Amino acid sequence: MLKPGGKLTTKNLKPGSRKSKRIRDQNSDGVPSGRRSDFGRPSGFESRISDFLLWQLADSAFPTGGFAHSAGLETACQHGKVRNRIELISFVEASLQQLGQAALPFMTAAHHEPERLDDFDRLCDTFTTNHVANRASRLQGRALLAATERIFYSPERVLQAALSSNGEDALKRPEGRAPRPPPFVHFSPVFGAVMRRLGIQREMAVRLFFFNHLRSLMAAAVRLNIVGPMEAQTLQHRLSDRAEEVAVRCAHLSLDDIAQTAPLLDLWQGAHDRLYSRLFQS
Repeated sequence: MLKPGGKLTTKNLKPGSRKSKRIRDQNSDGVPSGRRSDFGRPSGFESRISDFLLWQLADSAFPTGGFAHSAGLETACQHGKVRNRIELISFVEASLQQLGQAALPFMTAAHHEPERLDDFDRLCDTFTTNHVANRASRLQGRALLAATERIFYSPERVLQAALSSNGEDALKRPEGRAPRPPPFVHFSPVFGAVMRRLGIQREMAVRLFFFNHLRSLMAAAVRLNIVGPMEAQTLQHRLSDRAEEVAVRCAHLSLDDIAQTAPLLDLWQGAHDRLYSRLFQS
């Protein structure tokens, strides 16, 4: 029997008992022996380190320039088409569907074949005929690439790694002149190639792609005074299921399936430069 205040050791247990075996297999701090990382923590902790990278990429403080764009919401608001919560939900649902059909295939293609980033970038530029949307895509792509270069890698090597079929080997090569960037640096294909280089799995990259878009729309709605901050967070939570549904349905679309599903949103975004006053670049 263990006396009150006594310490539990194998001496207090009968030989061969389950508790005796479990105590022998543990270190002094209760961590199973043979399963410790270099930091003195269980090895399972190391598998969660990548979560910090995901949280950093999803953080609104990550400088990709997404909050400078409203995806046509500002124009729709000034034209009286999105004035309240119900109309905002309708707009966001249409925008999510268009994201899945018109932008996601470029992202997944670049994630699957980052060495073909130039080809996907040219096709994206040809497909995006709306001059405002085209400009916004290029600005966000450059911002993402510049942020990735400065935060995670040296400027000369990040593109070499992103364009390589084996990014790890690319980073091991001697430093030199970086290969030329994609011709237009559109956001969707650049996002896919960068996520692949950072080791983000395809499924998580798709979800992060949708989360960033949904979060940016909600932030724009708050700045345009369509809804308040608390209501925007409530809507973002409720619309996350819709975003997940569209992401799952569109995740396996190829570049042969790209299409514009919301022409009215495309028209609103194209009219953005004609607004007398505006908060956003698009």
